[in-house]
This record gives sequence, structure tokens and C-alpha cells, in this order.
Amino acid sequence: MNGLAGTGRLARLALRRERAIAPWWFLLLVCLALVMVAYVNRNMGTPELKAAYTQVISRNAFFQGLGGGTVEPDLGVLSRWRSGGFLYVLNGLAALMCVVRHTRAEEDTGRAELLRAGGVGRHAALAAALLVAGGTSLVGGALTALALVANGLEPVGSAAYGAAITAAGWVFAGVAAVAAQLAGNAHTARVIGLSVLGASYLLRYAGDASGQLWMKYLSPIGWSHLVEAYRDDRWWVLAAPISVAVALAALAHGLVGRRDLGAGLLPARPGPAGAPHLRGPVSLSWRLHRGLLAKWVAGIAVFAAAAGGLSTLGHQILNTPGASAARLVEGFGGRAGAPVDSMLWPLILIFGHLVALYPVLMVRRLRVEETSGRAEVVQATPTTRVRWAFGHLVVTSLGTAALLTVTGLVFGGSFAVLVGAPSDVPRILAGTLGTLPAAWLVGAVCVFAYGLLPRAAVAISWAVWVASAVLGRIGGPLYGLWGGTPLEPFHHVPNTVGGAAFTATPALVMLALSTLLVGGGLLALRRRDFG
Repeated sequence: MNGLAGTGRLARLALRRERAIAPWWFLLLVCLALVMVAYVNRNMGTPELKAAYTQVISRNAFFQGLGGGTVEPDLGVLSRWRSGGFLYVLNGLAALMCVVRHTRAEEDTGRAELLRAGGVGRHAALAAALLVAGGTSLVGGALTALALVANGLEPVGSAAYGAAITAAGWVFAGVAAVAAQLAGNAHTARVIGLSVLGASYLLRYAGDASGQLWMKYLSPIGWSHLVEAYRDDRWWVLAAPISVAVALAALAHGLVGRRDLGAGLLPARPGPAGAPHLRGPVSLSWRLHRGLLAKWVAGIAVFAAAAGGLSTLGHQILNTPGASAARLVEGFGGRAGAPVDSMLWPLILIFGHLVALYPVLMVRRLRVEETSGRAEVVQATPTTRVRWAFGHLVVTSLGTAALLTVTGLVFGGSFAVLVGAPSDVPRILAGTLGTLPAAWLVGAVCVFAYGLLPRAAVAISWAVWVASAVLGRIGGPLYGLWGGTPLEPFHHVPNTVGGAAFTATPALVMLALSTLLVGGGLLALRRRDFG
């Protein structure tokens, strides 16, 4: 049988499944690109302001690393600098997840074996996944370019920008294709792909921040930045990501024939012969999720240390001509008259929202354990489903508190060394831990959704977290759109770092609401069908 037999049918099947996923990625790419254009127009509306901000960016290594090099006082260049670092990663992430979803994940569920019994070739699933991921990456880049042209930006530069976004997706579709052959399951394939994506971003960031551009040339994300849309429009740079994407796709197809269906090329690591420490639901949850928590601790510590250095930019930013920086600080609830201290609270809020993602992911894992059948095996023991879920929630709540503690200590220590004094560490730690009830409340809403509407719980959880960030005191103040809404929990956290008086009422109310929501979710879980 031809190894590619059935590729067209599998591609149509994958497209049918992607119709509920891909449009959201397209919307995210286009909206983020347009928001950045609106931000530049609003806060850098004159040539003088554009020139002033260009000087600030060009003199600061952190900003050069954040956006990908230096800029010019031009709307297109500034907009691409603001959004490119996000859009390249987002399109690469979308393509990566798409390929794993239609290859390795299909083998894990057994659906790939059923399809292979119906006249489908060995290479068809991988080819279909690459076609769909490549096509959606192309559509995402094209829609972004068209939206920017419709918004008044230069067509050739917009086309180059869209091509750079597409190229990032193609490269990481190839990375995911190879990872799917190496890994023994979808989770490991995603970890491999995300690790490559993260390393690529860090390599590119380090190259731009340090001026060692050889690191940028080695990074797949750096290749998209090197296109320099709206300035140089280096189309020839796209030969590198396209060539690498083709080579990775060819390598993945070569590896397909070297492994059994459902197995990976990397040898599976045998587990321990016994588990004397598994004495209940809490210890089981800790054993299952300690690796994820360790990765979160490492990542949050790195970003917290970097944030301590970012706080030194307070004077430079607030001395920039125009009132946009002062409005930004005041929108976050800070004090524009205290340049260095005013940068602390926005960063603490950002970390609070970021850590609130951890309980969202943990609730998602509850659903995965349920649908995979592993939770049912646990419940064949005297452990009830409520005790099983409660064990996960204990680890989740303590893990969230641990992450915020690490954030406060590392951020406060970095700030104390670079800017302040040792006495700053306790107040920054206290301010960071002040966001804990809000993060718990976000997780409690997710638990309630999981117990009551399990099929929609993952989508609801993501929507709750995104809404808290976008409608709260992150997206609005950052882009000058609004100052937050009382409907999201972080709005009620007092800015004790900025001098606001501490009051326990908001925290107690959020804790009470969290208790009610978790209790309602566990009660609904007990009453509904499991699985």
C-alpha cells in the first residue's frame, strides 16, 4: 500500500476538528497585531514622541531583547517591534499543538490504529497533520497582513511580516512532527516541542539583549525577527526557516518507518518497583504533579529575577516625553510620582495573573485524569471521587501559594540588590502574597465548572483566566484602554507596595467565594456521571 494513501481524507478530518480551534488562533493573532498599532498611534502620535520612544528602546538592553533589536520612528516598525515577539511564538505554538494533536495524540487514544485498519498508509497521518498545520499557519500570517494593510500600513512590509509569522509556524510544525516520532506519548511530544520553542525564544532574546547576534541567527524565532518587516523586508531570510521546515518534515517521515505504531523512538524510563509513599489522594497528586510544579518554580524564578532588573527602568520610562507612561502607572494603581516604586505593583499584578494560570492547568489535568480512565482505576480502591479531587485541589492550592512565595522572594531580592534595600523584600513579598486569594478564586471558578459542566470545563477555565487578564488590570492599563473592572478578583487587591492601606475584607470575601465554589464543584462531581 502507498504510504500516503488516505492523506486527503485525514486532512479533511483534521480540518473538521480544527474548525473549532483554529479561528480562535486567527482572532488572537489579528487582534494582537491591531492592538499594537492602536497603542503606537495613541501613545506615540507625533514624530517627536516616536523619536523619543525610539531613543528609550535603543538605549535599553531589556527592551531590545523584548521586541527584537532596535527600532525606527515609524508606525510599521514600532508596531512590528511591539507585536512580533508574541506573534511569532503564538503561531509556532499553534502549529506545534496542531501536529501533536493529529499524530501522537491520535495514537494514544487508539483512533490512529482504527484508521490504519481502513486503508490508510503509514505516512498519511503525519502528512495530513503537516498540511493542516502549515495551512493554518499560512492563513494566520495572511490574515494578519491583510488586517494591517486595511489599517493603513504599507502593503509590502505587511506581506513580509505575515510571511515571517507563517515561517515560524512552519518551523515548529516540523519540530512537532519529529517530536511525535521520538516521544512515547503526546504529553512528552508536547514537552519536547515546547522546550525547543522556549529555548528558541530565550536564545533570540539573549542575542538581542546582549548584542551577540550570532545567537539570534541560530534561533528559529530569531529568523522571523531577521526579516525586519517595514524596514529592510529581507525576504531572503525566509529561505532558512522554509529549508529547516522541509528538512524536519522529511526527517519525521523517515522516522515513521523506524518505530511501531503507538511507540516512540526514545526508550521509556521504567518507574520505581514500589510506591511506599503513596498513602492517599494528596500524596498521589503530589507524585503526579511535582514535575509540573518544579518547572513552574524554575520558570517563575527566572522571570521574577528579570523583573527585578526591569524595575530599574522606572526613571527612564517616566521621564519619557508625553503622559502615556504616567497614565500607565496610574492605570495599574501605582503612584506616578514615585518612579521606581511605581513599577513594582504592575509587575506584581502581572505575576499574580500568571500564577493564576497554574490552577487552571491543574483543573484541566483533573479532566484529563478522568477521561483517560486513570481516575477510575484509583476509585477502584476505597478512595472516593471527592477525596480524589480534594487531594488534587490541596496540592493545587499549596502549589499556587508556593509559586507566589517564590515570586515575592526572588523579585524582592533582585529589586533589593539592584535598586533598594533588604527591607524591601518583606513588603514586596507581602504585596505578592496579597494576590493569592484572587488566584485561588480563579481556580475555584474552574473547579465549579469542572464539577458542573465537565465537557466545557477546559474552555470555561481558559475563558475565565483570559477574561481576568484582559478585562482586569493588565490588558487595559497596559494599552491605555481601561483601568480594570470590579468583576475580576485582582481588581480588589490593595496596592500595599504603593502605600495603600491593607484591609482584610476583600481577601476574606474572595476566600469565602472560593470555598463556596469549590464546595459546589465537589458536590456536583459527586452527583454526576463520572467519565
